[in-house]
Amino acid sequence: MTQWRTHVAKTSGLNTRRVLARATAAALTAALVATGAGSAVAADAPVPSASKAPLDVKPSDASKFSTADVQGYAPINGLYGMNSGGYLSSYAPDGYGGLTGRSNAGQVSPDTKFITQVDHNADGESDGLWIVVDGQLHYLKWNTTGSTLVGKGWGIYDRLLSAGNLGGAAADDLIARDKSGVLWLYLGYGNGTLTQRYKIGGGWNTYTHIAGKGDLTGDGKDDIVAKDKSGVLWLYKGTGNYKAPFTSRTRIGGGWNTYNNLVTVGDIDIDGITDLVARDKDGALYVYKGTGKAAAPYKSRVKIGSGGWNTYRILF
Repeated sequence: MTQWRTHVAKTSGLNTRRVLARATAAALTAALVATGAGSAVAADAPVPSASKAPLDVKPSDASKFSTADVQGYAPINGLYGMNSGGYLSSYAPDGYGGLTGRSNAGQVSPDTKFITQVDHNADGESDGLWIVVDGQLHYLKWNTTGSTLVGKGWGIYDRLLSAGNLGGAAADDLIARDKSGVLWLYLGYGNGTLTQRYKIGGGWNTYTHIAGKGDLTGDGKDDIVAKDKSGVLWLYKGTGNYKAPFTSRTRIGGGWNTYNNLVTVGDIDIDGITDLVARDKDGALYVYKGTGKAAAPYKSRVKIGSGGWNTYRILF
């Protein structure tokens, strides 16, 4: 009689668990496909939201400015920060040259590359945010959830900010620097969308930081400042002409490499002139109050944050 031998493969408990895990994963995938559910990665992505900092400030020199005058002369906005997790915090001007305490202000993707405030109607306060994430530009209106896609292909830029109204219309515009050092201008339509881009010029990769939001020189046109790799800060006066939005640069001064971030959100001390905020390498925060004079656009620095500001990957 022929005897049949049955071969029984030996399996460890670990291998058995692996088989069960794979079977469970396959069944879960099939269930998701059958029900039309999205991927787990997409489900985990945060829905962008942003809350505007409450602005309850009065002019610091009431004898010189009324609230209406200040609002029309220099923008007044909160300062915001995004940490590595994509969580937003806001700090409003306190009316005395500093900032209020921190408030939660929403959440965006932790992969966000740029955020900048935008004012659509020239009332001196921002209406929302332009955000670049995964190479796409989105517009997020204040106090809402969910953003609107403006355009794709924005991964070509390594600097981006809204420096105010550079083209002469009411709405804020957007400037972006590509990786070859060319600076481009996009004009705002006043609803979060933009025109085609216009070339400003090349050579801007000499700068590590570019900042601006409002008029620094008292001529009613929005200006920007730029810090070069040697630590010199330069002023570019605005012209109001989108075909040539800036005059030739003038030197402000050296020693600015002590800072790892420069940002302008408008008028911090509520005197009607745009100011500059600077963060040093230890995480302390300073404000340079504007003078309104092109020859010396800033006063000496004033410390407004003792430390901890390095927690923010983006300040805007």
